[in-house]
Formats: sequence, C-alpha cells, structure tokens
Amino acid sequence: MAPDTTPQDRSIHLPVMRDEVVERLAPAPGDVIIDGTFGAGGYTTALLEAGATVIAIDRDPDAIVRAEAMAARWGDRLIVAPGRFGALDEHASERGLSSVNGVVLDVGVSSVQLDTAERGFSFRNAGPLDMRMGLDGPTAADLVNTAPERALAQIIARLGEEKRARAVARAIVQDRAKAPFETTDQLADLIARVVPSARDQIHPATRTFQALRIYINRELDELADALGAAERILGEAGRLVVVAFHSLEDRIVKRFLADRTRVRPGGSRHMPETDIPEPTFSLVSRKPDLPGEAETRRNPRARSARLRAAIRTAAPARPVDPRVLGVPLVPELEGWGA
Repeated sequence: MAPDTTPQDRSIHLPVMRDEVVERLAPAPGDVIIDGTFGAGGYTTALLEAGATVIAIDRDPDAIVRAEAMAARWGDRLIVAPGRFGALDEHASERGLSSVNGVVLDVGVSSVQLDTAERGFSFRNAGPLDMRMGLDGPTAADLVNTAPERALAQIIARLGEEKRARAVARAIVQDRAKAPFETTDQLADLIARVVPSARDQIHPATRTFQALRIYINRELDELADALGAAERILGEAGRLVVVAFHSLEDRIVKRFLADRTRVRPGGSRHMPETDIPEPTFSLVSRKPDLPGEAETRRNPRARSARLRAAIRTAAPARPVDPRVLGVPLVPELEGWGA
C-alpha cells in the first residue's frame, strides 16, 4: 500500500523494490508469473523483459487500459485479466493453466490512484470523496454520510489504527447533519480539527482515509484470499513475493508464511508427534527485504515497504482463515464492502 506523501512526490510512479522483486521471483524465459496488482505495470515490464509470460490482474479499469496498451507490444506473453487478485488462481485456470511459476503482489493503493485527484484517494489532492478501486459500489462519501457513529469509530480504529477514532466519528456525524460530505478536502479539514498533528509530520487525516479505503475495497480480506489463491496455483518450486507498506498488511503476510512454513517436530515415546500439516512453503529469508537508501531518496513512498518471499513445496494447499491471519473484525454494514 503506497502511503500518501508530500506534494512534490505526486508525479512519481516508480515500482517499489523492482530489482528485489525480480531477484526473488527469479524469472526465466517460458515461466508464467501472475502480477496480481498491475498498477502502472512496473513489475510486469521487468518480468516480460526477463522472458516470462505475465498474467496481469487489476480491478481498476484505468489500470486495465494501461495493461491492454502494453499488450500491443508484448503480444501473447502479456495476458490482461480484469478483476480481483483474491481470485488469481481462477484467472489462471480460466486461461487453461493448472499451475504457475510465480506470483507477485504489491499490496494496497497504487501511486497512480493516489495521484489522480478524481479518484478521491488522497487528502492532499482535492477531489470527490470516492476511493473505489474498481469504480463500482458505494463510495467513501456514502460511507461517512450514512454509517452509524459506532460503526464508523470501529472501522477507523481497527483499519486505520487511529487512537482518536471515536472523536473523529462523532465529529463526522455532527457535521454531516448540517451538510453531507462530498470532497476529500472537506473531510480532511474536519479531521485536522479533531486529531492533533503528529510529531512525525504525518497528516492527521492519514489513518482515517486509510481505514475508509480499506473498508470500501475489502483490502485485507482480499489479501488473505490472494495468499490462499497463490498457494493453490503455484507449482512446486514456484515463488511468492509480496510487497506490503503497512503493519496491518505485513502482519497478515507474516502470519500466513509463519503458519505455512512450520515444520512438524519429531516425536518420541514420551512426546507423540504433533499433528501439524506438511509445510506448503519454505522461506527465502526469515526477515523481510527492505528498500535501500538510494531508492528511498529517489522514491520516498518506498520507505515503509517490506518484501517477503517464499518458495512453494509439494504439500497440498490448505484453507485460509482471515481472522487467524489477523484480518481485523469490522462491522458488516448492509450494502457495504466490495
């Protein structure tokens, strides 16, 4: 999830940790790799240049237009798949593939989405309060204008980790009684009145905007779905690479890999063998890869990135429980969520 950033960074659309992603995926000519979050196509381009065939998935219609334009150059080695990355295994099987060699996920909102004011993702760019990745379903304006105060507070607290979530929700409900929220700057200004400025200079609206966006797009549940889908579609020795930008996302990835790489301890007559399934992945590295200083200077949005990678074993895939992975439990509002 690319974090919101300062105005001078708005034109930057650089793929975060591109070299590290390619190194961990180790693409070879003839490999089939799923880029579950095409975005601006940075990873896809690098993989195509390495000789791989890429299935490029994105739920954003604007990203699909960019991918289709690229396909004119790469021909049948670039397969464009509109839709959700949570169903990435279905995208592959629908195209006649029973397994793939790699899966890469760059989780969350893209820099292009943040920088397009009309999409309403950023409080730094005045625009309609939208935030929908797929351009369908309820908007952020719909959510803040109709959700009960308690539900809003829980969403903001659990998905944004905002300590003053109750105060923000209360202020939203009070202000919407006078006039509905319609724009990003209207909501950001209200939050700035309620949440004190942080010492780290993060804008007071950062966490609330994150929470609303995650809720509307069902991002964390989608991530859990995608990890399970990757486990199902990766062939033996296939590689999974995930780049996350926020602790909520990275925790889900970390817990999934920790569960999937656990090794069954040997038993003895005093301590019977523990019933742990065979590991479905092996870790490439126990610690995440971090962006280098040169990259963070060139692209400040890379600062919070964490890359985790694992290699698929031959063990059968297992069901995924989003709550076990740490996906926060939030109110189910009728007609909400993607």
